[in-house]
Amino acid sequence: MKTFNDLKISSPILAAVEALGYQNPTPIQEQAIPEVLKGRDLLGCAQTGTGKTAAFAIPILQLLNSNRPQGLKRGTIRSLILTPTRELAIQIGESFSDYGKNLKLRHTVIFGGVNQFSQVNEIRQGVDILIATPGRLLDLMNQRILSINQIEIFVLDEADRMLDMGFIHDVKRVLNVIPDKRQTLFFSATMPKAIQSLADSILTDPVKVEVTPESTTAETIQQTLYYIEKANKPKALMHLLKKEVDDNVLVFTRTKHGADRLVKLLHRQDISAAAIHGNKSQNARQNALEGFKKKEIRVLVATDIAARGIDIDLLKYVINYEIPNMPDAYVHRIGRSGRAGAEGFAISLCDVEEIPYIKDIQFTIGFELPVKGIEGLSMSPQFLAKSTLEAGKGKTKGKAEKPKPGAKPDYRHKKKKQASGNGGQSFNRGKRRDSDSSTKRY
Repeated sequence: MKTFNDLKISSPILAAVEALGYQNPTPIQEQAIPEVLKGRDLLGCAQTGTGKTAAFAIPILQLLNSNRPQGLKRGTIRSLILTPTRELAIQIGESFSDYGKNLKLRHTVIFGGVNQFSQVNEIRQGVDILIATPGRLLDLMNQRILSINQIEIFVLDEADRMLDMGFIHDVKRVLNVIPDKRQTLFFSATMPKAIQSLADSILTDPVKVEVTPESTTAETIQQTLYYIEKANKPKALMHLLKKEVDDNVLVFTRTKHGADRLVKLLHRQDISAAAIHGNKSQNARQNALEGFKKKEIRVLVATDIAARGIDIDLLKYVINYEIPNMPDAYVHRIGRSGRAGAEGFAISLCDVEEIPYIKDIQFTIGFELPVKGIEGLSMSPQFLAKSTLEAGKGKTKGKAEKPKPGAKPDYRHKKKKQASGNGGQSFNRGKRRDSDSSTKRY
């Protein structure tokens, strides 16, 4: 098995990767990173959750850090990552922060639905890497606030979802502005004709990388789903910790800031808790993990990236406080319990905006999760039915910008088969930041 060191990653980036607890690349990282470092265009057929963000973030950081064109004005945007939703943009930004913390490159994240003031301020200070959703990018371009005419590396992420959400024409407008001479990295979970045609038109002699995510869950893990309004999630978690969970528990959030907020909430309820994520020092993460293993800490709150670098034996409970937006992450999360044939329990708290994620998860694992309720906290059947219907029509998918009129529904949400209903069906970088933008120097 290859290590990250085998991929010829530069020392500052390798140190950052190892500090996160990673030693071995995922299949897409192993295949893609060397090719991107060679300057090749890349066509990646892979879902979020397969490690594809690192597959492009790591080599982009290395290429930009080692090759700076002479006479290039400081603060010129050299790489553009285009992604369909605010949440994906933020998570990609966090990955660039994690892997590039030892470099002097800068990045920022821009997305719609919020005031543009702080985003504009960060751009004017100068950034090397821009992560953007299509609508906000075009808006700021039209205002002449930013220029993308010197882009060296362009990434189109989740291309099929761009099509589903009606953004493909915006993508083509962006492509008309960026330089023809560039390196292009194109990622899509599926490859319908329209996406294949787009890929053929913008890629030059690409290397193709195709990865299938894990989709099975261990039979020893009982999985349970609670539909809870977002405002009621803290109360629901407290109920579970007091009434249902009789051991220490690993709780997942989607972001670092969400993990920190949850730990503060637990402390206010006199529940011992600690967070592990990329912003924590290696010593802090190790101390938290040791305290959890010794049962000095009852609740360990983790992000997906941080959790992949840890190993916990005999873990009985996993709670998805926030539903992951990639099915593979769900499989990895709950796979931390029920190891070596031991009994495990995976509990998921799903709010209205997360219903599309649950549909993706159920499609991937092949059955519907058994649903339970908490009196006074769960959504009413009528409200849930309406919300599920809207989610199926794509009305709640994504956070950054609403799908345009005429956008196609996401057919990946179709269910495969029902669970047997015994309540125990089996298992493999807060939802948003408080600021409008996220710029890091690393």
